[in-house]
Amino acid sequence: MRENIKERVAEIAAYIIEHDATVRAAAVVFDVSKSTVHSDMTVRLPQIDAASYRLVRGILDKNREERHVRGGESTKQKYRNMR
Repeated sequence: MRENIKERVAEIAAYIIEHDATVRAAAVVFDVSKSTVHSDMTVRLPQIDAASYRLVRGILDKNREERHVRGGESTKQKYRNMR
């Protein structure tokens, strides 16, 4: 794996851990696609740093469980702003 990819994976993992961020939020900050962030965190990160992977995996799992709530809040806010 190229060094610049390893650096990106480590930086994104650190960001997700520090900010308890979603894949989408990390993708915006690092200007990469959501697919890239997801692939980096689930495929590449375990090969680079298993301890960080466990932390990131926990955050991603928590975000997956909560996403229906955030989606509902977004829709509610959207229609509130349309008035």
